[in-house]
Amino acid sequence: MTDCTTLIARTGRKGRVPRRHAVRTTVRLAGSQGYAAVMADRSAIEWTEATWNPVTGCDRISPGCDNCYALTLAKRLKAMGVDKYQHDGDPRTSGPGFGVTLHPQTLGQPRKWRAPRLVFVNSMSDLFHAKVPVSYVKDVLDVIRETPQHTYQVLTKRATRARRLADQLDWPSNLWLGVSVETAEYFQRVDALREVPAAVRFLSCEPLLGDLKGINLEGIGWVIAGGESGPRYRPMQVDWARSIRDACVNAGVPFFFKQWGGATPKRHGRTLEGRTWDELPETTRALAN
Repeated sequence: MTDCTTLIARTGRKGRVPRRHAVRTTVRLAGSQGYAAVMADRSAIEWTEATWNPVTGCDRISPGCDNCYALTLAKRLKAMGVDKYQHDGDPRTSGPGFGVTLHPQTLGQPRKWRAPRLVFVNSMSDLFHAKVPVSYVKDVLDVIRETPQHTYQVLTKRATRARRLADQLDWPSNLWLGVSVETAEYFQRVDALREVPAAVRFLSCEPLLGDLKGINLEGIGWVIAGGESGPRYRPMQVDWARSIRDACVNAGVPFFFKQWGGATPKRHGRTLEGRTWDELPETTRALAN
């Protein structure tokens, strides 16, 4: 058996998601059976604390998907023999180990976490992908509702489907729903999000690939922005970051600046005009206290 463990120490900062524990990710592979266990009860993502993937796999649908980190990671996990990543997706829009796959055996995972957590749902997929049945979306939301000690963050590029299903779903009070907005071409995702009765509606402007001047933040409770990272990263312009920051300040919306991006995520840091922007919705600050 091969055991690979990565331990990353984190310390808390005022206004940021609390880092009371180290981040530990463990992958174990057992012979030809390819057994694997990935401990995701702590996350290195700056704006969350844990990840939970009751679905894996996705398909690229817009420019923000071009250098998808999850697609690249899924290929590696398939090669390592990880069970959850053995179903291949369409090579035109997906890739090895990244076919949309439901994992009902993971639905109970958040019930095992005693301490309250901010949980990013489907960091390796999209809950509102067309291949995820409505019945399964309801199963995921049931778990969220039945674990009120946690706060869940769902991020989608498929805002239209989320809006269409809104009346069919019982939206838990501890669920935040966000949409990705990489350029002004996708402002319609924000309009669709406004029609969903989520407790907090948020935007992920990452990777930020254009100026979002004129964005309407009415009904939006949080904005995350950041540049792309990786060997094929597309640089983010300073004016684009300033523009969305200023829009948030003017609208009174909490703003979280994740990174400038580059060949590696931390290469150019995460300060914008001399300071970090780690603002969170009021509900999160109350939870942290």
